Amino acid sequence: MILPVIMAGGSGTRLWPLSRGNYPKQFLTLIGEHTMLQSTLHRLNGLAHSPAMLICNEEHRFIAAEQVRQLGVEHSGIFLEPIGRNTAPAIALAAFKAIEHGDDPLLLVLAADHIINDTAAFQHCVNQAAELAKQDKLVTFGIVGNKPETGYGYIKRGEQYQAGYVVDSFVEKPDAGTAEKYIASGEYYWNSGMFLFKASRYLDELKAFRPDIYAACEKSMQIQNDDMDFVRVDKAAFEACPDESVDYAVMEHTKDAVVVAMDAGWSDVGGFAALWEVSKQDENGNAFTGDVKAVDTKNTLVFGEDKLVATVGVEDLVIVNTKDAVLVAHKNESQKVKAIVQQLKDEQRTEATLHREVYRPWGKYDSVDTGERFQVKRITVKPGAKLSVQMHHHRAEHWIVVSGTAKVQIDDTEQFVTENESVYIPITAVHALENPGKVDLELIEVQSGSYLGEDDIVRFEDRYGRVK
Repeated sequence: MILPVIMAGGSGTRLWPLSRGNYPKQFLTLIGEHTMLQSTLHRLNGLAHSPAMLICNEEHRFIAAEQVRQLGVEHSGIFLEPIGRNTAPAIALAAFKAIEHGDDPLLLVLAADHIINDTAAFQHCVNQAAELAKQDKLVTFGIVGNKPETGYGYIKRGEQYQAGYVVDSFVEKPDAGTAEKYIASGEYYWNSGMFLFKASRYLDELKAFRPDIYAACEKSMQIQNDDMDFVRVDKAAFEACPDESVDYAVMEHTKDAVVVAMDAGWSDVGGFAALWEVSKQDENGNAFTGDVKAVDTKNTLVFGEDKLVATVGVEDLVIVNTKDAVLVAHKNESQKVKAIVQQLKDEQRTEATLHREVYRPWGKYDSVDTGERFQVKRITVKPGAKLSVQMHHHRAEHWIVVSGTAKVQIDDTEQFVTENESVYIPITAVHALENPGKVDLELIEVQSGSYLGEDDIVRFEDRYGRVK
């Protein structure tokens, strides 16, 4: 049986300001109606497989869980990496978990932030690779390139082996001239970063070539903590693990590497130019999302989140408007947006990591306005959800219910607050907010005080495991 392992880590800095540190591209809806993570899960429909296992960062756990819940699909757990250690250790955690009860499934390792337009072709390649993996081969998927791409590593194929080819070598990202030669030869594929192999075979090869990674991951799995949908491992042991990719740790050394060619409309959406290429374009080569009006505009990508974007007489641009940031870049230079993100990090600007709208396990909030001693938020609480029982040392809060009904606890009293009603929470009062209804609770929160940071929260009880 195939066990999909979906790697949902990563920060996605090349798609800022759409993608942020706390809400990276795998959780965004860029093409179609689903997020990239949801699309990855969705294209598994029709394959014979077990419920997928997800691997993500601690700070993204509730976003990942909510997006899986929205699809209504089962999963085999969400592994939380205490710290990013690249793909080789992450896959090792999944492999150890997969064989815990004596099973030895085929691990289909997928990235959560890839686009694949031809699901049938993708599944056909997976089924071909499964037959090879059953023979103890470690299979990687090589993308049939349609142009000399310098942003990808390459896989050189050797002699044919059943439905695939023996891997001759893995090649680093080439320069333009070398990439042209690779594509012209027909012997090279783009390295997709997708794999299929038995859990036990991966661990055997990891132990042979990188016993340090194997030992660290094995030790980290000896102390597991299941928390709702989430699986945590021993933090200290995992932090001691070397940072290494599966290519460097295993695939470049094993004698059993096989590549299966895939021609399925694949893209890793590594930047805005790539996003423009895979987006639906009009007769002028424009790809627009949101409320956009254009005159004499060509080959331009526009994302408008919450307001009208108008363009006149421009060409080959990327224009992204979010609630708190605007990016304008030449399409051919858009990879350099990473430098903007680094500047923001150096200046400790929140825009590097946070959107104005922030998702929480109970819902979300949108920071509508901020001043020297006040902040206004629009808060949405999902039906049946409850914020933690908490208090603040430096701020008071005023809640005005816009729609729905709120159950409010302030110290030892509880009350229901309905539409057009409000309630005041003094500084240091122990309080909680709950939505007892069956529709979203919408309210406006006005904070006032000397310090309004999110770290001025003392939690006493929390159903989402956030009380230390």
